[in-house]
Amino acid sequence: MTRTAIRTCPLCEATCGLQLEVDGDRVTQVRGDRDDVFSGGYLCPKGALFGELEADPDRLDAPRIRRDGKLVPASWEEADAEVAARLKRIVDEHGPDAVAIYLGNPNVHNLAGQLYVRPLVKALRTRNVYSASSVDQLPKHVSCGWMFGDPLAIPVPDIDRTDLLVMLGANPRVSNGSLWTAPDLPGRLSKLRKRGGRLVVIDPRRTRTADRADSHLPIRPGTDALLLAAIVATLHEEDLVRLPSHLAGHVEGVDRVLEQLAGFTPESVAARCGIDAATIRQLARDLAATERGCVYGRLGTTTTSFGTLTSWLVDVVNLVTGNLDVPGGSMFPKPAHHRARRRPFRMARWHSRASGLPEAIGELPAAALVDEMETPGDGQVRALITIAGNPVLSTPDSERLDAAIAGLDLVVSVDPYVTATSRHADVILPPPSALYRSHLDLAFAGFSVRNVVNYSPAVLPLPEDRPDEWEILLRLASIALGAAPPIDVTAADTFVAHQLAESLAIDPDARTGELDATELLAEVGDRHGPERLLDLLLRAGPYGEGFGAEPDGLTLARLEAQPHGIDLGALEPRIPEVLRTASGKVEAAPGEVLAELTRLREFLATPPSDGLVLIGRRHLRTNNSWSHNVAGLAKGQQLCTLLLHPDDAAQRGLLDGEVARVRSAAGEVTVPIEVSEEIRRGVASLPHGFGHDLDGVELSIARQNGGTNSNVLTDRHDVDPLSGTAVLNGIPIEVAAVG
Repeated sequence: MTRTAIRTCPLCEATCGLQLEVDGDRVTQVRGDRDDVFSGGYLCPKGALFGELEADPDRLDAPRIRRDGKLVPASWEEADAEVAARLKRIVDEHGPDAVAIYLGNPNVHNLAGQLYVRPLVKALRTRNVYSASSVDQLPKHVSCGWMFGDPLAIPVPDIDRTDLLVMLGANPRVSNGSLWTAPDLPGRLSKLRKRGGRLVVIDPRRTRTADRADSHLPIRPGTDALLLAAIVATLHEEDLVRLPSHLAGHVEGVDRVLEQLAGFTPESVAARCGIDAATIRQLARDLAATERGCVYGRLGTTTTSFGTLTSWLVDVVNLVTGNLDVPGGSMFPKPAHHRARRRPFRMARWHSRASGLPEAIGELPAAALVDEMETPGDGQVRALITIAGNPVLSTPDSERLDAAIAGLDLVVSVDPYVTATSRHADVILPPPSALYRSHLDLAFAGFSVRNVVNYSPAVLPLPEDRPDEWEILLRLASIALGAAPPIDVTAADTFVAHQLAESLAIDPDARTGELDATELLAEVGDRHGPERLLDLLLRAGPYGEGFGAEPDGLTLARLEAQPHGIDLGALEPRIPEVLRTASGKVEAAPGEVLAELTRLREFLATPPSDGLVLIGRRHLRTNNSWSHNVAGLAKGQQLCTLLLHPDDAAQRGLLDGEVARVRSAAGEVTVPIEVSEEIRRGVASLPHGFGHDLDGVELSIARQNGGTNSNVLTDRHDVDPLSGTAVLNGIPIEVAAVG
């Protein structure tokens, strides 16, 4: 019998509501949930094929263990025993730092990753923690950590109320937003223009977003920091600087910033940026004159040599144009769940052993992972645990990393597929699909353009012999702490819940009254797993019922009764509430960032190369490396091509569709050419996430369209020095016909 189920789509940051028609254990139809309080029925191509993704025949339904060089099916008991025995030997002989853990992007798309990865990391006691953040967004976390004291305090464009949006290095009509949660961003961008607002897109390529903007400025890759510095210099020179009135007394260092940036005039940066001085000046004036406007920068700005500096400058421009923390500007969301108060941000508390790259938010840059595996000595990585991650395709120097992972003593992958990375695993632990898991977006609530909350129960009950993903992670954590299988998951879950309750009971910001940990747990009744933790966090949060103090406040039970979500209201000013700096103020002039201006001046003084540079790109029908095995998404045009301007193709004697050889300092690939005027001269574009046609990969659809792994061309030594994030945009390359 067919029934209807409502749930939030877990495939990207947009958090759209889905209406699923389910027959038995099969999704027969997917529609957008018109009653969803946030998405209002919007549905993108990825969400529309949610059912096909769920029915993927290549998904593993039982563990795999390597026997005689082959991955063979095994029981969960055998898998746990294998991990326990081999992990213990490595830690006993070489210490906990011999184990590395890599966390992939999907961890922030499911509750297990958001609530149970941290206990696993703590249990491992290793400093070798890596994630996809350092090949994507880490510079923004670092810059906001220094400026606001909290690396998670990231302001987002209040798009529904803004009159001018200036966008750098982002393509939300394809990506659906990044560090910016807004269902139906295409519709929101269209409404911006319909109400008389303006959209300016600054990007080397005329993307789908740029094509529908009021203005497109094709900047040279890697020069966004110069452009933003010139905007600030113009505002200062023309006496257009204005801070939001409510920030008086809450900001330090603006005068120093203006002094340091004064030399970056539009006339001095124009040639380097590829945007004329008059256009830069007018853009600065428009930002100052528009009552409600803001600047937004994403992947194209963070994955450059000046990623952290550029991320800081985005917020500086919003600050000095009066557009930080005001409606229609760049604002801080207020999630429904409790977030523990952070200490003032610090980084570089330790460094990678071999390359010396700095720690940030508890992890090392992924660019350091290869050297930690290859370099002998105390602390050499000999074991790798990947959780929903595919670093062979997503991190720098990927061919070298591929070989290094193959040589490890132990690889454990929590993954539903045999991917380019998990094909090296000694043990694969496959989590169940999204239909069998409950869902609430904790991470993305911090980047949302409205304060909303939406809970989705599991659509289908788990088979008795299948552990949920949170149970898999707790079993690994228990093994890391020395427990011998079989693992008592109930006891482990109770321990995690009690730790959370204890932390809430002593947190002055948590709405817990005078209750102790035992009393808090009693209030949530007989719940267990993620639901118990969620109920604690929601009750203690800013909208929560405070464990009886506010009877009309938020609880998980109230959310369960509202399957289409609860709208908690528009964003509101949050400074100084959101600040966690030691001074209690917005630190506009962090010393580490200002010191980086010396390197920016040297960069400005260096003439640009006349060779090609490489940038990445996204496709609407793909999601990094983890949705390429869906036939409905993979069909149609060849997605993995090298985009070249006609003049650059002609100069090299290349024709559309011809296969070319692309060489960088790190490696070489071959890829079909796509000739198009949408890319500016001197720039080539190759999408990321491809390269599935490696021996051992068990992805039947993805292998047919394997594509080219762009990270063969990225250099682990070429990083943003402040965050250690690898440079993925602006890579010098040579392109020539094969043969």
